[in-house]
Amino acid sequence: MLKCPKKLSEARILISNDDGIHSDGIKVLEEIARSLSSHVWVVAPENQQSAAGHSLTIHMPLRIKEYDSHHVSVYGTPTDSVLVGIRKVMREFRPHLVLSGINHGQNTADDVTYSGTVAAAIEATLMGVPAFAFSQDISEENGWNPDWSVAREYLPLMLRAFEGREWEDNVLMSVNLPIKKARVKPEIRVRPQGHFSLEEQEMVNCIDPRGRPYFWVGAPPKRNELDQAIDVGSLKAGHVTITPLSLNLTHHPTLKLLGGIFK
Repeated sequence: MLKCPKKLSEARILISNDDGIHSDGIKVLEEIARSLSSHVWVVAPENQQSAAGHSLTIHMPLRIKEYDSHHVSVYGTPTDSVLVGIRKVMREFRPHLVLSGINHGQNTADDVTYSGTVAAAIEATLMGVPAFAFSQDISEENGWNPDWSVAREYLPLMLRAFEGREWEDNVLMSVNLPIKKARVKPEIRVRPQGHFSLEEQEMVNCIDPRGRPYFWVGAPPKRNELDQAIDVGSLKAGHVTITPLSLNLTHHPTLKLLGGIFK
């Protein structure tokens, strides 16, 4: 079983992300973590690694940059960063908790399969450390600029609510924070992961200055933003969502079906 520390004030917390060690989101998350514990380390990618997924660098050396004893960047992926953080930077004082984020943009539905933010939490979970991935929704209406006020208000409350709690191995917590809405008081809602279709995923055709074709992955596919029974809908309605994600991808009904075919 994975167990959240009984007293966050005494916990060693490792922070990582995919937007890079210089992002505003990781600075806000460190600020929140330091309000809960004085034992906080940041090990994150030196450069932007959004949509890196759970990728691991194996064909080139990993290099790090030490800003100070508690802030280290990795020239690699979010997965690399958590691995370096636990096995190297904190090898003599293993973290009790890993926090990833805060991502600039939501990670709902099938976003979680691409997300480097979620991948950092995956790596920690695989290494036996309880982990949370935090993502802040943004929109074109506010110039794609995150409003961190919901995070500052709700994340300390949420993390304290998890003190001493246990959950099964190979499970991480994915948390999405809404855009603040007038006349909506955010609630913390536990919701399952939604899904979207990639049938209409755009691939934009372009031509470079030398006349050679190249392609750009277009806007994300449409999501079901009306169904408040899933993460996407509750988030769009203005609420904080928590989705427990399992790392065992076995589909048990089909496993049983195949067992009947291949006896």
